[in-house]
Amino acid sequence: MKKTPFTRKNILLTVFLTFLCAFCFGTAQSANAAENADETCFAFTYFTRNGEDGLHLLVSRDARKWEVTNAGKSYLAPMKGGLMRDPSICQAPDGTFHLVWTTNWFNSPSIGHSTSRDLINWTEPEAIPVMQNEPTTRNVWAPEVFFDEASGFYYIIWASTIPGRFTDQAKGSSESKLDHRQYFTKTKDWKTFTESKLYFEPGHNVIDAFLAKKDDTYYLFYKDETLVPERKNILMATAPTPEGPWTKHGDISPINWVEGPSALYLGDHWLVCYDCYRKHCYGAIVSKDGKTWTDISSEFTVDGLKDVRHGTMFRISKEIYDGLKAK
Repeated sequence: MKKTPFTRKNILLTVFLTFLCAFCFGTAQSANAAENADETCFAFTYFTRNGEDGLHLLVSRDARKWEVTNAGKSYLAPMKGGLMRDPSICQAPDGTFHLVWTTNWFNSPSIGHSTSRDLINWTEPEAIPVMQNEPTTRNVWAPEVFFDEASGFYYIIWASTIPGRFTDQAKGSSESKLDHRQYFTKTKDWKTFTESKLYFEPGHNVIDAFLAKKDDTYYLFYKDETLVPERKNILMATAPTPEGPWTKHGDISPINWVEGPSALYLGDHWLVCYDCYRKHCYGAIVSKDGKTWTDISSEFTVDGLKDVRHGTMFRISKEIYDGLKAK
């Protein structure tokens, strides 16, 4: 094989070609990054009033400014005789969206469930009796669904009161003498479910737990529902697995009387929003380290709507986004 002469000219040519390749590769990477950025879209579930008319959806390109879809009308009605409050959605690896929700205030052991491929057309709602193994349960509230890629399980987490179960019930009761803890079940096929068990017991009345993951850490954002002394704010805990053990990190919301936290990790920071239900508006905070939180409620807008209740933010494809915008 003939060797290339080791000359100054060849060295300069090699350097030039190396620089040219690096420049072209870098430009292609930048173009791909820009293209991927252009595809970033989000949706937001919510209900209105008492949840009588069903599922509503907002869309956004930056998870800050949200726009109404379907002229503010419902996409899916509640089951007959029930409500659709606290709608939560996650997307399966095959693209299917799974929706769960609160079906009644009291005296129901079940949550609602439906699926969709486009967030517009939904399967017939079904009831999943998650607390049938606890016959004295007073309520099943605010289910959240989370798909854990590591295990392949869907986690469904909700708040229930089982009378007499916890010793702080008298002193930590809420307005209706409820004393919630978080319970959960999990499934891989939405046909068979594990027996429902206690999920999170922080030592006080707790509702609205939202599970998220970043790297190898699981994050739980939840509401302290204690009435006396008055709390009603959002807190955070972390764990190495989706089932704990949980390390509590304290308050993150700047105000009380808020609920329904939802969280996204966006590149280099957390965004957490919550329902300011007494003020009929939404609040939002951001943090890069999970310790120091900044209130950005003035940047978090919901298209001027005054009745957006307890929603969930989640990522969607540009195709799904365009379909909802067209709707």
